[in-house]
Amino acid sequence: MIFTSFPSPPESWAAWSVGPLTIRAYSLWILAGIFFALWLTTKRWVERGGDSQVVGDVAFWAIPFGIVGGRLYHVISTPGPYFGAGGHPLNAFKIWEGGLGIWGAIALGTVGALIGARRHHVSFVTFLDAAAPGILVAQAIGRMGNYFNQELFGRPTDVPWALQIAPQFRPVGYTQFATFHPTFLYELLWNLAGAALIIYLDRRFDLRGSRTFWLYVVVYVSGRFWIETMRIDTAVHVGGLRINVWVSMVVLTLAIVMFFLLGARQKRSDQVPRAELAATPRADVVKD
Repeated sequence: MIFTSFPSPPESWAAWSVGPLTIRAYSLWILAGIFFALWLTTKRWVERGGDSQVVGDVAFWAIPFGIVGGRLYHVISTPGPYFGAGGHPLNAFKIWEGGLGIWGAIALGTVGALIGARRHHVSFVTFLDAAAPGILVAQAIGRMGNYFNQELFGRPTDVPWALQIAPQFRPVGYTQFATFHPTFLYELLWNLAGAALIIYLDRRFDLRGSRTFWLYVVVYVSGRFWIETMRIDTAVHVGGLRINVWVSMVVLTLAIVMFFLLGARQKRSDQVPRAELAATPRADVVKD
Protein backbone atom coordinates (compact mmCIF):
# COMPACT_ATOMS: atom_id res chain seq x y z
CA MET A 1 0.00 0.00 0.00
CA ILE A 2 1.30 3.44 -0.93
CA PHE A 3 0.34 6.20 1.48
CA THR A 4 -0.22 9.67 0.06
CA SER A 5 -1.29 11.35 3.33
CA PHE A 6 -2.46 10.54 6.84
CA PRO A 7 -5.66 11.71 8.55
CA SER A 8 -6.20 14.02 11.47
CA PRO A 9 -8.20 12.58 14.38
CA PRO A 10 -11.97 13.07 14.13
CA GLU A 11 -13.17 16.30 15.71
CA SER A 12 -15.08 14.24 18.30
CA TRP A 13 -11.75 12.92 19.63
CA ALA A 14 -10.62 16.39 20.64
CA ALA A 15 -12.95 16.46 23.66
CA TRP A 16 -15.14 14.15 25.73
CA SER A 17 -17.95 14.95 28.13
CA VAL A 18 -17.95 13.17 31.48
CA GLY A 19 -21.00 14.39 33.33
CA PRO A 20 -20.62 18.17 33.71
CA LEU A 21 -16.92 18.01 32.83
CA THR A 22 -15.32 18.34 29.41
CA ILE A 23 -12.00 16.55 29.01
CA ARG A 24 -9.89 17.80 26.12
CA ALA A 25 -7.17 15.84 24.37
CA TYR A 26 -4.99 18.97 24.22
CA SER A 27 -4.96 19.24 28.00
CA LEU A 28 -4.21 15.55 28.46
CA TRP A 29 -1.19 15.71 26.16
CA ILE A 30 0.11 18.80 27.97
CA LEU A 31 -0.26 16.99 31.30
CA ALA A 32 1.47 13.90 29.90
CA GLY A 33 4.39 16.07 28.82
CA ILE A 34 4.62 17.69 32.24
CA PHE A 35 4.64 14.34 34.05
CA PHE A 36 7.35 12.95 31.79
CA ALA A 37 9.46 16.08 32.24
CA LEU A 38 9.13 15.75 36.02
CA TRP A 39 10.22 12.11 35.89
CA LEU A 40 13.26 12.77 33.70
CA THR A 41 14.24 15.89 35.64
CA THR A 42 14.03 13.97 38.93
CA LYS A 43 16.23 11.21 37.52
CA ARG A 44 18.87 13.68 36.33
CA TRP A 45 18.67 15.72 39.55
CA VAL A 46 19.26 12.64 41.71
CA GLU A 47 22.22 11.69 39.52
CA ARG A 48 23.72 15.05 40.47
CA GLY A 49 23.33 14.26 44.15
CA GLY A 50 20.08 16.11 44.73
CA ASP A 51 16.97 15.22 46.74
CA SER A 52 14.22 13.86 44.49
CA GLN A 53 11.51 15.73 46.43
CA VAL A 54 13.04 19.09 45.50
CA VAL A 55 12.06 18.69 41.84
CA GLY A 56 8.37 18.71 42.70
CA ASP A 57 8.86 21.64 45.06
CA VAL A 58 10.53 23.75 42.37
CA ALA A 59 8.09 22.58 39.68
CA PHE A 60 5.23 23.77 41.91
CA TRP A 61 6.39 27.29 41.01
CA ALA A 62 7.78 26.72 37.53
CA ILE A 63 4.80 24.97 35.93
CA PRO A 64 2.03 27.52 36.64
CA PHE A 65 4.37 30.38 35.80
CA GLY A 66 5.20 28.64 32.53
CA ILE A 67 1.57 28.06 31.60
CA VAL A 68 0.65 31.69 32.28
CA GLY A 69 3.69 32.92 30.37
CA GLY A 70 2.95 30.64 27.42
CA ARG A 71 -0.63 31.86 27.20
CA LEU A 72 0.35 35.52 27.47
CA TYR A 73 2.88 35.20 24.66
CA HIS A 74 0.38 33.38 22.45
CA VAL A 75 -2.30 36.03 22.95
CA ILE A 76 0.17 38.87 22.33
CA SER A 77 1.70 37.29 19.22
CA THR A 78 -1.64 36.06 17.83
CA PRO A 79 -4.17 38.70 18.91
CA GLY A 80 -6.71 38.17 16.10
CA PRO A 81 -8.88 35.47 17.74
CA TYR A 82 -9.14 37.56 20.91
CA PHE A 83 -9.12 41.21 19.88
CA GLY A 84 -9.70 41.11 16.12
CA ALA A 85 -12.87 40.97 14.07
CA GLY A 86 -15.11 38.22 15.37
CA GLY A 87 -12.85 37.58 18.34
CA HIS A 88 -13.59 38.02 22.04
CA PRO A 89 -11.13 38.98 24.82
CA LEU A 90 -12.56 36.35 27.17
CA ASN A 91 -11.40 33.64 24.77
CA ALA A 92 -7.87 34.45 25.90
CA PHE A 93 -8.64 32.53 29.10
CA LYS A 94 -9.75 29.37 27.25
CA ILE A 95 -6.37 27.73 27.41
CA TRP A 96 -7.92 24.28 26.98
CA GLU A 97 -8.73 25.17 23.36
CA GLY A 98 -5.01 25.39 22.55
CA GLY A 99 -2.46 28.16 22.27
CA LEU A 100 0.72 28.24 24.35
CA GLY A 101 3.71 30.27 23.15
CA ILE A 102 6.93 28.51 24.09
CA TRP A 103 8.92 31.74 24.46
CA GLY A 104 6.58 33.02 27.15
CA ALA A 105 6.41 29.60 28.80
CA ILE A 106 10.20 29.35 29.06
CA ALA A 107 10.61 32.97 30.19
CA LEU A 108 8.07 32.91 33.02
CA GLY A 109 8.69 29.23 33.76
CA THR A 110 12.32 30.11 34.40
CA VAL A 111 11.23 32.88 36.75
CA GLY A 112 9.07 30.37 38.62
CA ALA A 113 11.97 27.91 38.81
CA LEU A 114 14.20 30.66 40.20
CA ILE A 115 11.67 31.42 42.93
CA GLY A 116 11.30 27.73 43.76
CA ALA A 117 15.05 27.10 43.81
CA ARG A 118 15.67 30.03 46.14
CA ARG A 119 12.86 29.03 48.49
CA HIS A 120 14.31 25.52 48.81
CA HIS A 121 17.96 26.59 48.86
CA VAL A 122 19.16 24.66 45.82
CA SER A 123 21.17 25.69 42.78
CA PHE A 124 18.93 27.32 40.20
CA VAL A 125 21.55 26.82 37.48
CA THR A 126 21.94 23.10 38.19
CA PHE A 127 18.17 22.66 38.24
CA LEU A 128 17.91 24.23 34.77
CA ASP A 129 20.57 21.84 33.48
CA ALA A 130 18.76 18.85 34.98
CA ALA A 131 15.42 19.94 33.53
CA ALA A 132 16.54 20.91 30.00
CA PRO A 133 16.08 17.62 28.09
CA GLY A 134 12.85 16.87 29.94
CA ILE A 135 11.42 20.21 28.84
CA LEU A 136 12.22 19.34 25.24
CA VAL A 137 10.49 15.96 25.51
CA ALA A 138 7.50 17.63 27.17
CA GLN A 139 7.27 20.01 24.21
CA ALA A 140 7.33 17.04 21.85
CA ILE A 141 4.52 15.28 23.71
CA GLY A 142 2.51 18.49 23.90
CA ARG A 143 2.59 18.81 20.09
CA MET A 144 0.22 15.83 19.94
CA GLY A 145 -2.40 18.16 21.38
CA ASN A 146 -2.04 20.35 18.28
CA TYR A 147 -2.60 17.24 16.16
CA PHE A 148 -5.89 16.48 17.91
CA ASN A 149 -6.96 20.13 17.62
CA GLN A 150 -6.02 20.22 13.90
CA GLU A 151 -3.94 23.37 14.35
CA LEU A 152 -0.46 24.75 13.71
CA PHE A 153 0.06 22.85 10.46
CA GLY A 154 2.16 24.12 7.57
CA ARG A 155 1.81 24.98 3.91
CA PRO A 156 -0.25 22.85 1.53
CA THR A 157 1.70 19.85 0.22
CA ASP A 158 1.27 16.51 -1.50
CA VAL A 159 4.24 14.72 0.08
CA PRO A 160 3.50 11.12 1.19
CA TRP A 161 3.36 12.15 4.84
CA ALA A 162 1.01 15.10 4.26
CA LEU A 163 -1.62 15.75 6.94
CA GLN A 164 -5.31 15.79 6.06
CA ILE A 165 -7.13 18.78 7.57
CA ALA A 166 -10.93 19.06 7.76
CA PRO A 167 -12.40 22.04 5.85
CA GLN A 168 -13.55 23.87 9.00
CA PHE A 169 -9.96 24.03 10.28
CA ARG A 170 -8.33 25.32 7.12
CA PRO A 171 -7.22 29.00 7.21
CA VAL A 172 -8.82 31.60 4.98
CA GLY A 173 -7.21 31.41 1.56
CA TYR A 174 -6.36 27.70 1.91
CA THR A 175 -9.81 26.12 1.95
CA GLN A 176 -9.27 24.59 -1.49
CA PHE A 177 -6.39 22.46 -0.20
CA ALA A 178 -6.90 19.20 1.66
CA THR A 179 -3.40 18.19 2.80
CA PHE A 180 -0.71 20.20 4.58
CA HIS A 181 2.77 19.85 6.07
CA PRO A 182 2.45 18.22 9.55
CA THR A 183 4.64 20.76 11.29
CA PHE A 184 3.51 19.37 14.65
CA LEU A 185 5.18 16.09 13.65
CA TYR A 186 8.35 17.78 12.41
CA GLU A 187 8.75 19.57 15.73
CA LEU A 188 7.88 16.45 17.74
CA LEU A 189 10.59 14.39 16.02
CA TRP A 190 13.11 17.24 16.17
CA ASN A 191 12.55 17.68 19.90
CA LEU A 192 12.89 13.98 20.70
CA ALA A 193 16.11 13.73 18.70
CA GLY A 194 17.35 16.93 20.33
CA ALA A 195 16.64 15.65 23.85
CA ALA A 196 18.61 12.46 23.13
CA LEU A 197 21.50 14.54 21.75
CA ILE A 198 21.53 16.83 24.80
CA ILE A 199 21.62 13.90 27.23
CA TYR A 200 24.47 12.31 25.30
CA LEU A 201 26.54 15.50 25.06
CA ASP A 202 25.97 16.31 28.73
CA ARG A 203 27.24 12.88 29.78
CA ARG A 204 30.12 13.02 27.31
CA PHE A 205 31.34 16.56 28.06
CA ASP A 206 29.87 17.36 31.51
CA LEU A 207 27.97 20.50 30.47
CA ARG A 208 27.57 22.24 33.82
CA GLY A 209 26.95 25.88 34.71
CA SER A 210 23.71 26.17 32.64
CA ARG A 211 25.45 25.01 29.45
CA THR A 212 22.97 22.14 29.15
CA PHE A 213 20.10 24.60 29.37
CA TRP A 214 21.57 26.89 26.72
CA LEU A 215 22.25 23.88 24.50
CA TYR A 216 18.57 23.03 24.85
CA VAL A 217 17.73 26.54 23.65
CA VAL A 218 20.09 26.19 20.68
CA VAL A 219 18.64 22.82 19.67
CA TYR A 220 15.02 23.81 20.06
CA VAL A 221 15.27 27.21 18.38
CA SER A 222 17.25 25.78 15.46
CA GLY A 223 14.32 23.53 14.67
CA ARG A 224 11.67 26.09 15.46
CA PHE A 225 13.29 28.57 13.05
CA TRP A 226 12.79 26.47 9.92
CA ILE A 227 9.49 24.98 11.06
CA GLU A 228 8.09 28.46 11.74
CA THR A 229 8.73 29.49 8.12
CA MET A 230 6.35 26.71 7.01
CA ARG A 231 3.42 27.72 9.19
CA ILE A 232 0.35 29.47 7.75
CA ASP A 233 -1.74 30.10 10.87
CA THR A 234 -2.54 33.67 11.85
CA ALA A 235 0.36 35.57 13.42
CA VAL A 236 1.78 39.07 13.70
CA HIS A 237 4.24 39.85 10.88
CA VAL A 238 7.15 42.27 11.09
CA GLY A 239 9.14 43.14 7.99
CA GLY A 240 7.40 40.40 6.05
CA LEU A 241 8.31 37.67 8.54
CA ARG A 242 6.31 36.08 11.33
CA ILE A 243 7.24 37.57 14.68
CA ASN A 244 8.30 34.11 15.91
CA VAL A 245 10.89 33.93 13.15
CA TRP A 246 12.46 37.16 14.41
CA VAL A 247 12.31 35.93 18.00
CA SER A 248 13.93 32.65 16.92
CA MET A 249 16.84 34.49 15.30
CA VAL A 250 17.45 36.69 18.34
CA VAL A 251 17.15 33.86 20.87
CA LEU A 252 19.32 31.51 18.79
CA THR A 253 22.09 34.09 18.58
CA LEU A 254 21.93 34.73 22.33
CA ALA A 255 21.93 31.01 23.13
CA ILE A 256 24.97 30.26 20.96
CA VAL A 257 26.91 33.14 22.52
CA MET A 258 25.98 32.09 26.06
CA PHE A 259 26.84 28.43 25.42
CA PHE A 260 30.36 29.20 24.23
CA LEU A 261 31.02 31.94 26.78
CA LEU A 262 30.02 29.64 29.62
CA GLY A 263 32.09 26.86 28.09
CA ALA A 264 35.18 29.06 28.07
CA ARG A 265 34.57 30.06 31.69
CA GLN A 266 34.08 26.45 32.77
CA LYS A 267 37.29 25.42 31.02
CA ARG A 268 39.26 28.06 32.90
CA SER A 269 37.75 27.35 36.31
CA ASP A 270 37.29 23.59 36.31
CA GLN A 271 40.37 21.99 37.83
CA VAL A 272 38.72 18.68 38.78
CA PRO A 273 39.67 15.71 36.57
CA ARG A 274 36.72 14.13 34.71
CA ALA A 275 37.50 10.72 36.24
CA GLU A 276 36.92 12.16 39.71
CA LEU A 277 33.73 13.89 38.63
CA ALA A 278 32.38 10.63 37.25
CA ALA A 279 33.20 8.76 40.46
CA THR A 280 31.34 11.06 42.86
CA PRO A 281 27.96 12.81 42.86
CA ARG A 282 28.14 16.39 41.69
CA ALA A 283 27.99 18.67 44.69
CA ASP A 284 26.74 21.84 43.01
CA VAL A 285 23.06 21.14 43.60
CA VAL A 286 22.90 22.94 46.94
CA LYS A 287 23.50 26.65 47.36
CA ASP A 288 26.36 27.74 49.55
